[in-house]
Amino acid sequence: MNILFISLGCDKNLVDSEVMLGLLDAKGYQIVDDETMADVIVVNTCCFIHDAKEESIQTILDMARYKTEGRLKALIVTGCLAQRYQEEIQKEIPEVDAVLGTTSYDKIVDAVEGALVGNGHMELADVNALPLPDSHRMVTTGGHYAYLKIAEGCDKHCTYCIIPKIRGNYRSVPMDRLVKEAEELAEQGVKELILVAQETTLYGRDLYGEKSLHVLLRRLCEVKGIRWIRILYCYPEEIDENLIRVMKEEPKICHYLDLPIQHANDEILKRMGRRTSKKQLIDIIEKLRQEIPDITLRTTLITGFPGETKEQHEEVMEFVDEMEFDRLGVFTYSPEEDTPAASMPDQIPEEVKVDRQAEIMELQQDIVFDQAEDMIGREVLVMIEGKVADENAYVGRTYKDAPNVDGLIFINTDEELMTGDFAKVKVTGALEYDLIGELM
Repeated sequence: MNILFISLGCDKNLVDSEVMLGLLDAKGYQIVDDETMADVIVVNTCCFIHDAKEESIQTILDMARYKTEGRLKALIVTGCLAQRYQEEIQKEIPEVDAVLGTTSYDKIVDAVEGALVGNGHMELADVNALPLPDSHRMVTTGGHYAYLKIAEGCDKHCTYCIIPKIRGNYRSVPMDRLVKEAEELAEQGVKELILVAQETTLYGRDLYGEKSLHVLLRRLCEVKGIRWIRILYCYPEEIDENLIRVMKEEPKICHYLDLPIQHANDEILKRMGRRTSKKQLIDIIEKLRQEIPDITLRTTLITGFPGETKEQHEEVMEFVDEMEFDRLGVFTYSPEEDTPAASMPDQIPEEVKVDRQAEIMELQQDIVFDQAEDMIGREVLVMIEGKVADENAYVGRTYKDAPNVDGLIFINTDEELMTGDFAKVKVTGALEYDLIGELM
């Protein structure tokens, strides 16, 4: 029986998809990547913002037509959209045979088997459950790096965010289980672990009575075969001395942090429900750079939050100019139903949001280009991602770059390299967001 899996949205969703793939593989199902060859299609959906919701719905509709045009026997919808709009999906898209919510993905085998015999159903476990199925994940990232989801849910309740409603409260995955999973991934050839959660910095507080990310990191550094450990989704107010110390002392931990700050104006930050002020953000950033001089800092911002004035937007521009983040992404504000921000007055026109987004990204492009120019002549350690087609060149990443969100380095060489290899490279040139280098 052939199964096609489509995973939409974030890397945390991808981990759920990989767990489901592992469960199905263990039962003997064949995983395919061609819609026309699929007996079952599973769409793991996202609905974090409007565009993600639209993409999920369109993907489900696109796959539904294979029930009449192909050999498709069952269509199953999982993930965030399924959790939030389960009744609407079943009512509006009758081709869908089963719906699994965000904490029901461990029931994927039952859902597939039921749908194939006409017993389609809706499975919505408690949103605060924490499924921990005993299964080997099927890594889909190429095998040399993998995401390690260390927690589920969020307690922050930012006013623009729907995640607590569809993913529940913050629940840490037990540390022993994470270490075991890391060991299994390393045995499969994974060399870089990327720690993800809705918020990684609070890890362990619910299980162990105090923040324990630093303890987890020490244990993960002991896993043989792992060369790099990267940390994403760190709320700036939760970064503490313990985290900084372990980053300084453990050579496997990349000097890279992802700090989603969202804005830099105190009034907007307060209305967003954020826990930091502009001064606190500056203090945290300065402390990180003082303690770890070669640290790479990534952040994300939101433009056009309700009530954002031109002056407040310009304050963000000044902040970005002064802070000179190494990596930065900008989203336009998306009003999500059932969030406080969606009903706030003074909603900003879409074209204004987009213009402000473009202004920040243009400024950031200049900052990143100058930083890339400064890299010329330096020696860097690079993880090889693959070969450039029809050229004697490879593409890779330095510790400064997380996969799929940051830049790349293109390496000219006649030598044969393998994906996942580490190589010393001298930077010889810079593009807008990428580097050019030669093998040492």
